[in-house]
Amino acid sequence: MNTRVLGRTGLQVSEIGFGAWAIGGNAHGNSYGPTDDAESRRALARALDLGCSFVDTADVYGWGHSESLVGEVVGSRDDVVVCTKVGGDFQTVPGRVTLNFAPTYIRSACEQSLRRLRREALDVYLLHNPPPQVVGDPRLYETLEALRDEGKIRSFGVSIHAVQEGLDAISAGRAQVLQVALNLLHREAAAGLLPAARTAGVGIVAREPLANGFLAGRFDGSFRWEHGDIRHTWPAAFVQHRADRVRALRHMERADRTLAQAAILYPLALEGVSTVIPGAKTVGQVEENFGAAAAPPLTPEELAALT
Repeated sequence: MNTRVLGRTGLQVSEIGFGAWAIGGNAHGNSYGPTDDAESRRALARALDLGCSFVDTADVYGWGHSESLVGEVVGSRDDVVVCTKVGGDFQTVPGRVTLNFAPTYIRSACEQSLRRLRREALDVYLLHNPPPQVVGDPRLYETLEALRDEGKIRSFGVSIHAVQEGLDAISAGRAQVLQVALNLLHREAAAGLLPAARTAGVGIVAREPLANGFLAGRFDGSFRWEHGDIRHTWPAAFVQHRADRVRALRHMERADRTLAQAAILYPLALEGVSTVIPGAKTVGQVEENFGAAAAPPLTPEELAALT
């Protein structure tokens, strides 16, 4: 497994990381279907065996459950960079998640994440999709800077939805890391954000490389998910549209490279991406995801055809 530097944090991370959203489970209706905790632990342990040194989670994933599982498997290992996020407040209003970036909440959530993850410090702490109207406000990062100065976190940044939010965060001059959706179906950040991030020394974590599972190539337009899965409420026309777009990418699948592996390799072919974090909740998914490290990279012709 090759490693890359995560921007100006100086942290060395594996090119392929472990996205731990799914292992939080769907008990609170905000994940990817049912999970088995024993299998989740085995999946994460297998990823570490295969050279994974970057694990991404968030306190809101499973309302703390994902972090707890990561804490059980990774614990205080200093050869693994653990990234978690704050801002999805699942405690203040029972049964609901609300955005909360108040300094007192961030401090409280940080302490709880440290306990669940069994870490002395959080390697990377990200604001979890703050509102676009505040993401460029330098005051938003003051609490994170204080936590870094106190040794509670080592580096910080922002998880974003839109390219402009990332540009605003870079302009504010505080964020060291940005996490952004970047995949074969969602390529806007490649031209719009990555050059600015490189110039500013901001590390890029590419999330959702499999486009919510579609780029694994196993869903057609008629597929429907059960209640509790985030895809359960997606309109049939949207599902069909995504399935059609994936079908048009089937030529990237080869005897020595699955479509999922090609999808994981796409962000890694872009200058400025430090790591890509496909989600997984089974050993089989982990082995396919991390098999991308040994698969043939995308050719210049394949990349050019995407533009």
